[in-house]
Amino acid sequence: MGLLNFIPDSIFEILGMIVGGAACFVIAIQVVKEYRVPYASSMSMGYVSGWIGVYLFWALYGFRFGVMALAITNCIAVTLQTVLFILVWNKRNRPAF
Repeated sequence: MGLLNFIPDSIFEILGMIVGGAACFVIAIQVVKEYRVPYASSMSMGYVSGWIGVYLFWALYGFRFGVMALAITNCIAVTLQTVLFILVWNKRNRPAF
């Protein structure tokens, strides 16, 4: 860990925002795909809802310890994952024709 101590905290915060933003972009891609594809989703509700819990924990962790890169990007991820949950839920509960 000695090498990491030489890197300023501000650099880690910026990199955290970039990497967290990239993760949110990946979730957004899945949201758009689920929205556009009319077929039933192949995603399990456990998987989708489990990630909401993971992102929520890390958002709260970020707020608790003042790590804004974690707090902000994971709040965005919770929102996107919740939208994904709603899309998957609606597709599963739609009557089949």
